Amino acid sequence: AIPATDAGTPLSEGTKVEANYHRSGHWYPGVISVVNADGTYNIDYDDGEKESGLSASLVRVLVVAGAGAATKAIPATDAGTPLSEGTKVEANYHRSGHWYPGVISVVNADGTYNIDYDDGEKESGLSASLVRVLVVAGAGAATKAIPATDA
Repeated sequence: AIPATDAGTPLSEGTKVEANYHRSGHWYPGVISVVNADGTYNIDYDDGEKESGLSASLVRVLVVAGAGAATKAIPATDAGTPLSEGTKVEANYHRSGHWYPGVISVVNADGTYNIDYDDGEKESGLSASLVRVLVVAGAGAATKAIPATDA
């Protein structure tokens, strides 16, 4: 994710972002719903929450570079290779239907995963159907995080 302040071009409605929810230091996925006249953003979070008037320093964009590069989240069951500790994932938090970013902290003997979410929460024993991996494909593909102000 790239801070909006580093993104290089103005962000627009519909841009997929992560935003610092209520300035808590916890970053959650969402989409820009409105670009305000004062340069702030309204965010519709993936979990249904909404927030208005976020400055560019509180918004970051996932940027993928490389010829033909593409990103998508795929279920762990379709990843093609076993997932391992340290793999960056999104997981269905408490089977709520809300997906949050984190990392696999443990691969259990029964094939389930323990997740350390980016916001500090932890969850154990998630089946592969509740975990998805962000995949970047394409010649020379690379990802990096930049603030929305630099997009």
